[in-house]
Amino acid sequence: MKLPFAGRLLALAVMSSLSLALPLSPAVAEEKPKVALVMKSLANEFFLTMEDGAKAYQKEHASAFDLVSNGIKDETDSGNQIRIVEQMIVSGVNALVIAPADSKALVPVVKKAMDAGITVVNIDNRLDPEVLKSKNLSVPFVGPDNRKGARLVGEYLAKEKLKAGDEVGIIEGVSTTTNAQQRTAGFKDAMEAAQIKVVSVQSGDWEIAKGNAVAASMLNAHPELKALLAGNDSMALGAVSAVRAAGKAGQVQVVGYDNINAIKPMLKDGRVLATADQYAAKQAVFGIEAALKMLKGEKPEVDADNVIQTPVELITNK
Repeated sequence: MKLPFAGRLLALAVMSSLSLALPLSPAVAEEKPKVALVMKSLANEFFLTMEDGAKAYQKEHASAFDLVSNGIKDETDSGNQIRIVEQMIVSGVNALVIAPADSKALVPVVKKAMDAGITVVNIDNRLDPEVLKSKNLSVPFVGPDNRKGARLVGEYLAKEKLKAGDEVGIIEGVSTTTNAQQRTAGFKDAMEAAQIKVVSVQSGDWEIAKGNAVAASMLNAHPELKALLAGNDSMALGAVSAVRAAGKAGQVQVVGYDNINAIKPMLKDGRVLATADQYAAKQAVFGIEAALKMLKGEKPEVDADNVIQTPVELITNK
């Protein structure tokens, strides 16, 4: 029997009130947060290792969150990294864990993400604190003390292979990035303490080919050079090739930073004297853990400078 129109309206109203009173199913009530991991160049083994570590962690905690990972073509492509972050904003991610290609240029899009209600955690390369402050943003940085790590490498080099008055060159990462600046400062700290002359500092853009070109130029311009201190292992790989090409293997020492797999055979046979391990496989995981905590309304354990310190360790062949 078909109810009259008024009766149908009443039935619909009753059903609607009942549906509102019923609890939502777990899938609807508590949707898993989506975390976006945005890295720098995936041509760099360090970031591939970082991504693999993040994916393994998500697999172990599949019920806790979903992960979307992205990277850029090369270390200096900040424009494309900005576009990736914008895509993540549009796709409605809940958290952004970012290793910015540029410490200043990425701040406006990070603000855009935060304005959209996205939780942001900074890893690997720190966003410029002064620029963040000018935008009234507070973004925790999860990462190692880059200056300390580079100083450890430089001190080992000075102690083992150099003497006061020797000349060295520093192959810096992308000069607008905080971690490049901090590693260069750490190398300089160690060299100054040992009274060793830094005769050249040039950017190798974190990349093998550019690191090779810069190393070759330094070796040509400074024939008395005794060591090349590279801000990451990719540039150290390029420096090793330049030293060999110049016929100075064993005469010019090379050190790096990151302890990627490609550098390990060179540490073993002495082509690279030392590097620093900042635990690439765990870098993104540390950031993801902080983001998930923040999504729950908990505060991550930061120091007075809004930093969650992670380990860094000197690695040698001894």
